[in-house]
Amino acid sequence: MNYELNKSSLDEQQALKRLAAECAKGEHSTGEMLQKMQRWGLAQSEQERVLRYLTDNRFVDDERFARMFIRDKMRLNHWGPRKIEQALWAKHIDGTVSRPLLAEVTAEEWAEQLSPLLKTRRKSIKAATQYEADMKLVRFALSRGFTSDVIRRVLGADVEVDEECCD
Repeated sequence: MNYELNKSSLDEQQALKRLAAECAKGEHSTGEMLQKMQRWGLAQSEQERVLRYLTDNRFVDDERFARMFIRDKMRLNHWGPRKIEQALWAKHIDGTVSRPLLAEVTAEEWAEQLSPLLKTRRKSIKAATQYEADMKLVRFALSRGFTSDVIRRVLGADVEVDEECCD
């Protein structure tokens, strides 16, 4: 039985051309490039050479990718730092790259992102008490990846945020 039918017939040069063209259109991480090459069935040594070429010629730059990803997810999707960090991890961006970039964003900037979300959400919440409404808002903010200190800052210091309650 021929098991090669499941693999693409791309050689190293074809893979390099495809990936370089894709990187020219938008930002991608090294992890994404490796996954594509693995799907195409390139040998490990070929993958390393292609990736080295892409990084040496700045087609792929994980720090640049992470910086753009953080900015986009923060401003467009209104994600908090935890959710963004988890998404970067899923894209195989090392924590040594992502953590310093996330640390560049101040708590005030995170609060500016969260505040309009909670104002909008508060309008649609059905709750018998203020405490119940606040807890629903806390769960919502935690699900968006915001940290307890930012949630407290936005909702007010009197709201107790128990991150364990809402998993």
